[in-house]
Amino acid sequence: MINGFESVQKASKDNLDLTMKSVDALGKGMQAMAVEAADYSKKSFESGTAALEKLMAAKSIEAAVEVQSAYVKSAYEGYVGEMTKLGAMMTEFAKDAYKPFEGMFGKFPK
Repeated sequence: MINGFESVQKASKDNLDLTMKSVDALGKGMQAMAVEAADYSKKSFESGTAALEKLMAAKSIEAAVEVQSAYVKSAYEGYVGEMTKLGAMMTEFAKDAYKPFEGMFGKFPK
């Protein structure tokens, strides 16, 4: 009886440890994504401000359209690149969060 209780207690402790490792990895991943998103927002704002300054300084409609087109193109490319990067980061931190549990699935009887 005591051995059964001790094994349940040990299994519970092991599961709690694995869960804490997983939550820690998840937290670190979310923090990294938040930092990345803040950096992207800052760069995006700076880029938009610079484009607006160029647009205000344009001497002709053609120059204004050229500035606007260049800004839209760079903003779109930056957005797609950032979303790709965030997607890769999310995949990586999901793998890290799952990693503590990998060994558990081999323990179950078939």
